[in-house]
Amino acid sequence: MSNLISVAKLAGVSRATAARAFSNPTLLRQETLLKVITASKQLGFRPNRIAQQLRTQSTQIIGVVIPTLSNPVFAEQLQAMESVAKQYGYSLLVATTDYQPTQEAYVIENMLRQRVDGLVLTVADADNSAVLDALQREDVPVVLVHNQPQEKKIPSVCVDNYRAIYDATRHLHLLGHRHIGMIAGPMWQSDRARLRFGGYCQAMHVHGLTALPLIEMPKHTASSFITLEPYLHGANALTALICSNDLLAISTIGSLMRAGFQVPQQISVVGFDGINLGQYLFPALCSVVQPCEDLGRCAVESLMTLLAGQPLSLGTLRHYFRPGESIGSPPTE
Repeated sequence: MSNLISVAKLAGVSRATAARAFSNPTLLRQETLLKVITASKQLGFRPNRIAQQLRTQSTQIIGVVIPTLSNPVFAEQLQAMESVAKQYGYSLLVATTDYQPTQEAYVIENMLRQRVDGLVLTVADADNSAVLDALQREDVPVVLVHNQPQEKKIPSVCVDNYRAIYDATRHLHLLGHRHIGMIAGPMWQSDRARLRFGGYCQAMHVHGLTALPLIEMPKHTASSFITLEPYLHGANALTALICSNDLLAISTIGSLMRAGFQVPQQISVVGFDGINLGQYLFPALCSVVQPCEDLGRCAVESLMTLLAGQPLSLGTLRHYFRPGESIGSPPTE
């Protein structure tokens, strides 16, 4: 039966170096690490993770909590997170909350019981989260992704949600739109949506336009034409819609076109996230792009910095506006 000593002997390294290859591979030169991994495969050796955890008091696991896996934003983010975590010798434990704040406490408590070394979270409302308040009393480092807390001092990796939608609204105004509305899912489930709506309202005010109340859909990623239809008729009918995420924008375009509206000839639609799927549709979706992969990478690297006991300084990541066929000038009156 193979053991760590036999792996070290075959690889031509010390037992301590062989152990380090499995506990903290980033400390080894790539050549040395390759020798140990090759030797372990030849001998069929697998490190005893439970023994390592007891010895180091570390599970080498990061708990990741996200609202859903159905939105490509989180899938792209997770793929980048996993790649970076592997480089540090960590694995991910992933759970979803379906945008339900009541699920957050249960999911996070379960992860703490499994002794995760740190947490990367996307919660419903960071500034009003009892779960985050409780976590600040725990000895577990936490990094938020997408949330942009205004009051709580918790490290956060995000874009400037307020500014991003401000910029999108301004772009529509420059195209000549005056009747612009915004669509989102249940507002109480997303502090990001509230910040984005604030950016919309401010841009409308700055340009002398009337901001409408948020058009709130029953779900975050599915549009209801019945809810939207009253805003599409009359002298002040909307000529442009800003959606709080791309899936909602795609659903909205489908609803409009099935009802006989032309996009963008009659009404322009802008999304938020920049998922790749939006570029493959017709009309191709215009979107505010947030760098999902960079968000994931930065989140894990930030958590590693906290785990190492190092100071952390974060700023917002840069968003940009991706043109698309779903927007154009407003129809002539």
